[in-house]
Amino acid sequence: MNAPHLESNAPRLDPAFRRGMTTRRGALRLFGASAAALALGACGIPGQGGRGKVNQAQIDAFWKGKSRRGRLNWANWPGYMEDDRATIKAFTKETGIRVDYKEVIQEAAEWFGKVQAPLAANQSIGFDLMVVTNGIQTTKLIELGYLAPLDHRRLTRFAEHAGSRFQNPPYDPGNAFTIPYVSGVTGIAYNTKYVKDEITSIAQLFDPRYKGRVGMMSDSQELGNFGMFAIGADPEKSTPRDWENAARKLREQRDQKIVRKYYEQNYIDAVTKGDVWLTMAWSGDVYSLASDDVKFVVPREGGTLWTDLMMIPKTAANPVDALTLMDWLYDPRRNATLTEFINYVTPVPETRKFVAADAAEAKGEDRADLERLSRSPLVYPSDADLAKLRTYRVLTQQEETGYQKVFQPIVQGS
Repeated sequence: MNAPHLESNAPRLDPAFRRGMTTRRGALRLFGASAAALALGACGIPGQGGRGKVNQAQIDAFWKGKSRRGRLNWANWPGYMEDDRATIKAFTKETGIRVDYKEVIQEAAEWFGKVQAPLAANQSIGFDLMVVTNGIQTTKLIELGYLAPLDHRRLTRFAEHAGSRFQNPPYDPGNAFTIPYVSGVTGIAYNTKYVKDEITSIAQLFDPRYKGRVGMMSDSQELGNFGMFAIGADPEKSTPRDWENAARKLREQRDQKIVRKYYEQNYIDAVTKGDVWLTMAWSGDVYSLASDDVKFVVPREGGTLWTDLMMIPKTAANPVDALTLMDWLYDPRRNATLTEFINYVTPVPETRKFVAADAAEAKGEDRADLERLSRSPLVYPSDADLAKLRTYRVLTQQEETGYQKVFQPIVQGS
């Protein structure tokens, strides 16, 4: 089955560019999934995880005596909320909980550096809810015990409405400490002005016919994943032997000068201008392009699913209010309004019918934008595409060091 294409007629607001998503993703070059693999507790109750060290008794102990206080402080990335804060206003109107929303997270590593010392000292960071991408920082937050264990008995909407692909992820089994806010996909973007064949396979990134016209990502986790897809290995289950074989494939691609450049952030400009004809790409960037020539595909071998996660610091002053908001956002009608602004993969697939209903009531360009959104496989991936998506390998610290030694030299030319 050929993967779906999305033509890049841009919404008027270009929300992804205003979010600075490319910059945000580029900031994750420190390599995402590291540290010890997490495991569900022996009892298998919802919300257990963190190397099996969190059980229901500990969850109950954390939440005992805590109640709503009518306010919360929320730290998020820029552009992840409407300019008029419509979603927050609706939440406050329905619940009475006031939200102080701050766009203070610019890079995952930088944010971790700010909150690590106070959390280690069991001190407040000034926020009750924060959004961090799955990867090394999230894994450290979990392993160091800096996050509140989630009481899934108070997250009934998550259990009912979250897509199955967004439940029980390998980096946080049982969603013990995190639930998704939004996600994105790493696939292939190609310019149809120069590439006349339909792009369906990662193998085409290695085709000598495109010598000097292929873009790859410099991020070790992204590059490594695509190298493993190319040799038929599952990144989530990969072994050091898989890494070596994938690296060999990637070195051959580099040494044959098929790769024009390893990109951090600026591949979109290159593929739009034709400096490269096909490139690894993030779904949101392609969705927001103002070009009819660039298409996005989830290759048949697989693509990468990354997720921005909601989590509660263990020192939060208002954790019940934060948990109430997390659950509230999983109501499909409420989440649909937010999805219409963010335009990334939503963890609540039922929002699609509400987006379509809003499109039917809209007019002009607003209607066209919403209709495109409701049909987009970049926001609502098919079951077939979801089945092909993988996240990053969760590694021990020793494994992470070995992984970096294998993949970092490729970009460095050694």
